[in-house]
Amino acid sequence: MNKDASLSDAAATDIEDRKQAEQRLQNENVVLREEIDKASMFEEIVGTSPPLQEVLSRISKVAATDSSVLITGETGTGKELIARAIHKRSKRSSGAFVSVNCAALAPSLISSELFGHEKGAFTGATQRRLGRFELADGGTIFLDEVGELPADTQVALLRVLQEREFERVGGGHPIRVDVRVIAATNRDCKAATVSGTFRLDLFYRLNVFPIEVPPLRERRDDIVMLLEYFVKRYSNKIGKTFRRIDKRTLELFLAYDWPGNIRELQNVIERSVILCSGDVFSVDGAWLTKETPHDHPSPPQPLQFTESLADKERQMIEAALAECGARIAGPCGAAAMLGIPPSTLDRKIKALQIRKNHFRPE
Repeated sequence: MNKDASLSDAAATDIEDRKQAEQRLQNENVVLREEIDKASMFEEIVGTSPPLQEVLSRISKVAATDSSVLITGETGTGKELIARAIHKRSKRSSGAFVSVNCAALAPSLISSELFGHEKGAFTGATQRRLGRFELADGGTIFLDEVGELPADTQVALLRVLQEREFERVGGGHPIRVDVRVIAATNRDCKAATVSGTFRLDLFYRLNVFPIEVPPLRERRDDIVMLLEYFVKRYSNKIGKTFRRIDKRTLELFLAYDWPGNIRELQNVIERSVILCSGDVFSVDGAWLTKETPHDHPSPPQPLQFTESLADKERQMIEAALAECGARIAGPCGAAAMLGIPPSTLDRKIKALQIRKNHFRPE
């Protein structure tokens, strides 16, 4: 009887181990597919301008260390590309590079996504799931838009940076991990520490080695090289050949301020490659006009309020929702316009019983 029970227990353990191994493999495959998709956005850092050379110099100095890096810069400047360059030049290059967009995750799921969860930790947790930190063990984790992390996740991240350990959601024992953390943001995290939306101790832990990526308007010497690079890349991709680039197009590219930076430049070139029918590459001048300044969208003009603080806050939020078409997150969302994390704005909308659907465009 005891022998049969022992065999049964061993079989159950073996099945559970296989399930966990299969789950880990599945998670790693998901990460791998995501990394392949993201890697296809950039193949290399293109440019020789002094501002870019300064960034490359800082990459070469910090890559060989295990120091945490905080990359700052406007949307579309290629912050993830910089993070990948640091990883590839580090002693962890043979390990995983795991990228997480903190702004794209629901606040209720961020902890589970980063640190994993145990079976039964919450409704729908039918089996143990490994988090991104475990998948990055021995390698690098890149936390994009780190300024969007909710307060409880900031505490857990601080623990990882200080003690190199964490607990899965629903777990009761610490898991040690060897991961280098590279974070990025287009927000002013130092200012967010003053407002209380970002922990000061976490900011100092992440900001061991800061790298600021210059916007494209400060790298005008690189624009022609980037233009030629992406024209060749996208034309090869769809089987077209261009003999030369139109002179007027060169002038337009050099004169434009590129508020969306390299990401906008890529999109314009890819669209033009598709539309061009001859052997001379050109761009519709209407796409690159001086009427599109670099300045960020102006927030609604301040209103004169005589109501309570709650009423004033309600009107500010409603004005931002109206301006952004009810969009909460993202660089053009109401949260960015108000200078607060999307999770904070969501809580305020619920507390003030604001019906954001009323502000969606028809």
